[in-house]
Amino acid sequence: MSNIASSKKALRFFHPRLLDCLQGYNRHRLTKDIGAGLTVGVVALPLAMAFAIASGLKPEAGLFTAIIAGFLVSLLGGSKVQIGGPAGAFIVIVYGIVERYGLANLVIATAMSGVMLFAMGVFKMGTLVRFIPVSVIIGFTNGIAVLIALSQVKDFLGLRIAKLPGEFFGMASTLVHALPSFNLPATCVALASLALIVCWRFLVPAWVKDPVWNERVQLIPGSVLALVLTTAFVSITHLPVETIGSKFGGIPSSLPALAWPDFSWDTVRFLFIPATTLAMLGAIESLLCARVADGMIDDRHNPNQELMAQGIANFITPFFGGMPATGTIARTVTNVKGGATSPIAGVVHAFTLLLVMLVAAPLAQNIPLAAMAAILMFVAWNMGEWREFLHLRQFRLPYRVTLLAVFFLTVVFDLTVAVEVGLVAACITFIYRISSLSRSEELTAADYPDLAGLQGQVSAYRLYGALFFGAVKIIEEIQDTLPARTIVLDLKNVIYVDSSGADTLNDLARACHKNRVRLVICGLMHQPLDIARRSGFVAAVGPQHIYPDVATAMRASFGLAHLDAPHTPATT
Repeated sequence: MSNIASSKKALRFFHPRLLDCLQGYNRHRLTKDIGAGLTVGVVALPLAMAFAIASGLKPEAGLFTAIIAGFLVSLLGGSKVQIGGPAGAFIVIVYGIVERYGLANLVIATAMSGVMLFAMGVFKMGTLVRFIPVSVIIGFTNGIAVLIALSQVKDFLGLRIAKLPGEFFGMASTLVHALPSFNLPATCVALASLALIVCWRFLVPAWVKDPVWNERVQLIPGSVLALVLTTAFVSITHLPVETIGSKFGGIPSSLPALAWPDFSWDTVRFLFIPATTLAMLGAIESLLCARVADGMIDDRHNPNQELMAQGIANFITPFFGGMPATGTIARTVTNVKGGATSPIAGVVHAFTLLLVMLVAAPLAQNIPLAAMAAILMFVAWNMGEWREFLHLRQFRLPYRVTLLAVFFLTVVFDLTVAVEVGLVAACITFIYRISSLSRSEELTAADYPDLAGLQGQVSAYRLYGALFFGAVKIIEEIQDTLPARTIVLDLKNVIYVDSSGADTLNDLARACHKNRVRLVICGLMHQPLDIARRSGFVAAVGPQHIYPDVATAMRASFGLAHLDAPHTPATT
């Protein structure tokens, strides 16, 4: 019996969404999932290769990741329709890791990020990602989009650059100096590809009036169409442009064997920051993507299960020639529009990519890199929330400063610095806002007529908000103006007290005791009452001076005969 109970507990702890979706699964749903999976597989093919190339890796690294990670995320994840694989958000980070630490250390950093992601899921940290402010997310997303677009200028224009630097100023300087090597055929291929993608996305659906055909047209990705047409054109005309075959020697038609890199604890130590960046970005991207999918299918994903699945995928994939993976919004949206009903669609997408790689790998040799650059230019444009810059006037100064600071730091320095500064700025802004909402209000004879004539003898205050380290000045100001006989504090509207607030309350109690001023407290409830007891504040004030409501406390503050009468202290 104990084994059965432990098995059930383990299933609750690690429960892929696929298990729930298989209940009542039928042929009709299978047909829809196969159709959606085939469509997503076609969409993922050019994107996977483009993301790998832009990251400084061989194109097969993106394919391996889309196949292995896509399979594992769908099989073990917490979302019904999310598609995992290489993402544009990783391009800048992966390129920087490869440039600074080398390919072998990228494998280790990716595996480390997988362990971190799994641990985040185990310790139920999935919901914490929602606490990252929107201004920070938009700032680094737009910054990454700018860097992706800038990194593709080389192939878009056909410039002759042996190695493009990873940092912004070095990249910009190298591109400017290489402009004389401008390749007109490559630029024409890139412009034609970009024009075709844009027209297919925005103009063709508007021209096709029939709803059924309109839906079918939108399922065909413009990126695939552009890739097929430009590859055929380059193959026929033999244009002098760089291709996957000329730069990488083609794509293997089989999955790689397990490769275990040499590493030491010293390596793990200096890769901790890059791995943490990969893990944080992977968590943010995957859970944001899952939330987008939830809104489209009216469902709710399990964020902790999703993080554990992402962790497993990122731990396994790099040892088979892959790169970091996460949830991908474009492919997930395509999956939903294709009619997916379960994670089976994601599994089909992975097998579709595997089949294409095994059968059609030789055809990829003639894919022009200029067309891949055009695809990534379009991805970068779609990735950015550019309208947010136009709407900045609608928001307060702290929001604007945070968003712009994260954006510029992402572009000029790196994502880690940008997110750290953004989170610190957001925390400071939050603390300031909450502290400004916390206030004290002195009660007068207009509120309680019995206070008439007792000015300087009895003071009463009503506190609002949170009494935390950023708002302790409220108590300090009260302590600086103590009355001669009694002070009454109404804490009914205080929603939270932290350790700093409790220490300040104890300081007030000591000051009152030293000056022989009676301190009367009323309205303590819930968390403030709990910390008041644990911090010794209740004992310092004395239970006989703690009242459940302000009316009773006010009567006690006048020093009348019933002051010492028995009463029921606040215990709510």
